[in-house]
Amino acid sequence: MSAPAAEPATGRQGGAPVVLEVQNLQVSYGNIAAVKGVSIAVHAGEIVSLIGSNGAGKSTTLRTISGLIAPRKGTIRFQGEEIQGKPGHDVVRRGIAQSPEGRKIFGRMSVAENLELGAFQRNDRDGIKTDMERVFDLFPRLRERQQQRAGTMSGGEQQMLAIGRALMARPRLLMLDEPSLGLAPVLVDLILETVEAINREGTTILMVEQNALAALGIAHYAYVLESGRIKLEGTGSELAKNDEVRQAYLGGA
Repeated sequence: MSAPAAEPATGRQGGAPVVLEVQNLQVSYGNIAAVKGVSIAVHAGEIVSLIGSNGAGKSTTLRTISGLIAPRKGTIRFQGEEIQGKPGHDVVRRGIAQSPEGRKIFGRMSVAENLELGAFQRNDRDGIKTDMERVFDLFPRLRERQQQRAGTMSGGEQQMLAIGRALMARPRLLMLDEPSLGLAPVLVDLILETVEAINREGTTILMVEQNALAALGIAHYAYVLESGRIKLEGTGSELAKNDEVRQAYLGGA
């Protein structure tokens, strides 16, 4: 496992189809290469984690998939169709939604208004109401704070709202960028347990997470990014036992 395998490792969701395939993705900020040929695959029903240090290219990879950054080279296929370079609203319409790093909720708007904005491309009023109830079932604190201004909530509650807002787009693929960032350990556990619940309900998840131990603990499959390249890949349990990963990201524990 010292280098990425040419084919997905055995045991990846029993042969489930590939939902997202990224091949040779290269992204630059001016003359600075941030992503240098990343190739990953996400199969239907999986939780896939991207781990790595700051500046490894994890968030840039997600933002490029979301259509917020245009790649310099490479292909991104979602459900068999190329989407690289498509605008963000088109990517959402196709079935990808992202909960961004730093939450980026609309602080002056209420919790309910933030959630409604997550469904901005939908016009199925009954379905939107049903999905909002689903979000409130996943995050009961949001139900209690429906009319509260989002900016007055705690960091953990804002993270719940950011995930809930992304779910309101009814995505086939939910991308989470640093969902545990800045949260107390008890809230990290709650958020990750909810991520697993969302996955069990049928949503495929691609997650960027600096908390490598937590990320590998719930991932069916994972990739280690280093300096814009994939350095290692394998199941979550395989990488958690890998000596190089343990020394670099798990403190040798």
